[in-house]
Amino acid sequence: MSNVLALSEKHALSVERLSVAFPHGDQVLLALDGTSFEVQRGEFVCVVGASGSGKSTLLNVLAGLDRPSAGRAHVHGRVGLIFQESALLPWLTAVGNVELALELRGVKSSVRRELALELLHRVHMHGFERRRPHELSGGMKQRVALARALAQDADVLLMDEPFASLDAISRDLLHGELERIWRESRLTILFVTHNAREAVRLGDRVMVFTSRPGRVAHEVHIDLARPRSLDSSELAVVAGRITDRLKQEMSYGD
Repeated sequence: MSNVLALSEKHALSVERLSVAFPHGDQVLLALDGTSFEVQRGEFVCVVGASGSGKSTLLNVLAGLDRPSAGRAHVHGRVGLIFQESALLPWLTAVGNVELALELRGVKSSVRRELALELLHRVHMHGFERRRPHELSGGMKQRVALARALAQDADVLLMDEPFASLDAISRDLLHGELERIWRESRLTILFVTHNAREAVRLGDRVMVFTSRPGRVAHEVHIDLARPRSLDSSELAVVAGRITDRLKQEMSYGD
C-alpha cells in the first residue's frame, strides 16, 4: 500500500496499457493500443502525432469524457481541460465565464468576482474583463479559457492543441504566458500538438505517438535552457529530429 501512495505522490498522471476502440460502421476503430507512460508532478510534457493518432482521445480519457476499452488512465488530483476552441459561453462576459467555473467549484458568491478578476489579470486580460467572447480576438479567448481552467484549481492541465488556430505572434505570446503560469503555479501540463517546434518550445519531454492506433513510439527529453525561442537554431535541430521521427511513424502507418 505504501508503494502505491509513494507512486501517486510522485506522479501526476499514469497511463497503463491503455486501449480505446470506437464503433465505426460495421468495424471497430482502434484509436489507442496498449499505450503506457507516466508524468511527474510539475512536469510539462508534450505529445506530438499525426491526425488520428489518438492524442485527443487520450486527453478525453484522462478527463473522464471517454472510457477505456482496456487498461487504465488515472490523474492524481483535479483536472482542467483546454480545447483548440475556447468554448466560452457567448452570453457571458470574460469575467462571467471565469466566475461560472468558480461557482461550479463551490466558491462563495462574495469572493467570486474578485477571484475571477485576479485570474484574468494573471493572463493579462486587464481592461477586457467585461467583453463578451465575440468582442475578443482568438488569442484573448484562449487567455480567458486559461483563466477559467485555473479557476478550477486544477493540479493537472490537459491542453488539446489550444493555440493551433492562432497567428504566429499570438501563439508565441501565449507560449510565454503559459510557461510563466506553469512556473509560478507548478502545474502539471500534458499538451497535445502536431507542431514539433511548439512541443520543443514548451516541453520538458516530448512523446511521439505512432499513427493509428496510437501509442508512444519515441520519447525526447528537452535539455535546452528556458526561456526558449522558436527561432533558436538549437530548438530547430531538436524539432527537426522529432519531425523526422514523426514522418517515419506516418510512413509506417501507411
